[in-house]
Amino acid sequence: MTLRERLAAQIRASGPMSLAQYMTACLHDPDYGYYATRPALGEGGDFITAPLVSQMFGELIGLWAVETWNRMGRPTPFRLIEMGPGDGTLMSDLLRAARLSAAFTEAADVWLVETSRPLRDRQRQALGDRLSWADALADVPGQAPTILVANELLDCLPVRQFVRTERGWAERVVGLDEADALAFGLTGAPRLDQVAPVGAILETAPAQAALGDEIAARLIRDGGAALLIDYGRAVPGFGDTLQALRRHRKEGPLENPGEADLTVHADFPAVMAAAAAQGAQTPQILTQGEFLVRLGIGARAEALAAARPDLSDTIERQLERLVAPDQMGELFKAACIHSPGFVPPAFEAYP
Repeated sequence: MTLRERLAAQIRASGPMSLAQYMTACLHDPDYGYYATRPALGEGGDFITAPLVSQMFGELIGLWAVETWNRMGRPTPFRLIEMGPGDGTLMSDLLRAARLSAAFTEAADVWLVETSRPLRDRQRQALGDRLSWADALADVPGQAPTILVANELLDCLPVRQFVRTERGWAERVVGLDEADALAFGLTGAPRLDQVAPVGAILETAPAQAALGDEIAARLIRDGGAALLIDYGRAVPGFGDTLQALRRHRKEGPLENPGEADLTVHADFPAVMAAAAAQGAQTPQILTQGEFLVRLGIGARAEALAAARPDLSDTIERQLERLVAPDQMGELFKAACIHSPGFVPPAFEAYP
């Protein structure tokens, strides 16, 4: 039985499912889910992330982590956590750059939060066994300050969608059409206060907000900072952002359940509001371009090009892809959550 057949059987037995339920099944079903069975990263896979574009990305986050640790008072030990670490490239580059501070690497208790067994295998190949894995953030021991990073994690968390109809708001669900194929439909929805024209789509991200709440609670309890980088919006808005990616091409989200990566835009306002409600500090959200430029990516690119003149054109293209407004620079955002008493680098108030 394929995942499509299993979902169809479930819908026939229990009725249409929410978009959040559909996304969870497609990504995490233990037998057929995309991340559980066939995650494919890189140029030869389904999608590429910033750490795979250039080593500069992970190196600068490594320097960010070291300076954040310095501003925290150089606690020993501390938890260095990456959530959703992909194939391990980001953490590998981060730790290589962090070797500039022997005290940082000695104090760091490194954890990867990963549910995908295939990805854990790739991470172990890249990083060895000198660190620890957990299925959830709650499984990482507390009672020590935390520095947490997550790149393209929020976009994988499930959302619900609501459509403004002439009769009011309705929830978008996944059901079956007359041909017994998966199809979007509408069902009744709880009363919503948002004012919008007919046809507008509202996405809500309770799972993203819950993660912001959980991270902030940990940072308030133990101290530290979290860096979240993802594509999405910095201000509230309407729109359907659900997409399926396979072999670097977009396809219909219902076409191949479990065989494509399903993502949505990160709802940074919801994440930051949940974190602030816990008492954490949430400085202004930056674009990825702003964040990397403030950390000195231009100087790092120049140094790499000087060391390898034969790769200068490649390095320039990588730099453009990471920071240019028409590539990853504007769509991707960098957000920080931290405990009171210090401000992590790049997030200081600028005039």
